[in-house]
Amino acid sequence: MELLDGNLELKEIQKLQGHTDRVWSLAWNPATAAADVPKVFASCSGDKTVRIWEESPSTRSWDCKAVLEETHSRTVRSCAWSPSGRLLATASFDATTAIWENVGGDFECVSTLEGHENEVKSVSWNASGSLLATCGRDKTVWIWEVMPGNEFECIQVLQGHTQDVKMVEWHPTMDILFSCSYDNTVKVWWSDDADGDWSCVQTLGESSNGHSSTVWSLAFNAKGDKLVTCSDDLTMKIWEADIIRMQSGDGYAPWNHLCTLSGYHDRTIFSVHWSREGIIASGAADDAVRLFVESKDGSMNGSSYQLLLKKEKAHDMDVNSVQWCPGEKRLLASASDDGTIKIWELGTLP
Repeated sequence: MELLDGNLELKEIQKLQGHTDRVWSLAWNPATAAADVPKVFASCSGDKTVRIWEESPSTRSWDCKAVLEETHSRTVRSCAWSPSGRLLATASFDATTAIWENVGGDFECVSTLEGHENEVKSVSWNASGSLLATCGRDKTVWIWEVMPGNEFECIQVLQGHTQDVKMVEWHPTMDILFSCSYDNTVKVWWSDDADGDWSCVQTLGESSNGHSSTVWSLAFNAKGDKLVTCSDDLTMKIWEADIIRMQSGDGYAPWNHLCTLSGYHDRTIFSVHWSREGIIASGAADDAVRLFVESKDGSMNGSSYQLLLKKEKAHDMDVNSVQWCPGEKRLLASASDDGTIKIWELGTLP
């Protein structure tokens, strides 16, 4: 199926209801990428709960399997599974991050991470599951080491952002941490050696072709050599780095601006996510979901991306999160201020 041939549609498979307030974020369980494992994702909401959703392999319909509640006292803003899929981290406006373990289908809160002064906005695991990062309104990024027995130890507090930090995200293959902020920048954090201190090695700001307003979200392509960022400035930006150099231990290689996607959005872009086959999804304040792909026009001036399709009125209100399923290439989930989650399938028009 050639993506740019045109006849594509984003088909709504199911609308999932249950949350009683806006749904902020969702995360697919990476263990469910295997063919014989039912697909599972978590969603979190302003209703202070986290819901676990599972697809029935026989009917292909989705059901809520568990509600994780009575732990957070305020909005749950972000959720992330460990790489093994065994642990789920949830970040809340109550200034804590909770760690949940799936014990025979029941989720138990096995640890609570405290330290941020106020709202925790985002949480992310590194590729090996040995480190966890959190960030918040107190302008800091915390790195936690995962210890035996579900213990977590803060190994460093990273300071550098001048405003609320909206999101943290680890690189998919290397221990490099990215944070994006209300201060309009993305910061890249790196440690030269395993036991060394983390420091900010690069700031992607307006002076380096970066964003001119709040950076809400970022995502990597499958290979990890490209990064997409989205902003309140109504643009998405693509960045590239020489990751082979970094993987070979030859020091840090900077991220360079490749191109800017502008003119496609007229409201804030809250979420971006890159599928394994290279499709970028965006969720925005105009209630729409858009898909972008790299143009194959072989233009001399380097890389460019084009709109593959726009799903108008994907939700009744802001789209806060878009996430591609790790296993099935063309399944996308979206979460909205309207309190619902939708499962979409990208396919060809009949």
